[in-house]
Amino acid sequence: KDGILRQLNALSHMSLVSYFVGMLTDSRSFLSYTRHEYFRRVLCNFFGDILENGEYPYDIEFVGKIVRNISYDNAIKFFEK
Repeated sequence: KDGILRQLNALSHMSLVSYFVGMLTDSRSFLSYTRHEYFRRVLCNFFGDILENGEYPYDIEFVGKIVRNISYDNAIKFFEK
């Protein structure tokens, strides 16, 4: 968890978090599904804390789109290139 949060904090300080392609893992392993689930939970908590602390405008749709991009869309776009 600490490593994930450090990565998210570093990317958010450089305004790059919305372009993050998520975590790297071996997709052939069944345990990868639980790792990705854990990553998504930490990611959602990260953005939830930012919203609750008033560090970002409370726009659930916009932040939801960022979370979706990090969780899925950014990786698709990255590998299409």
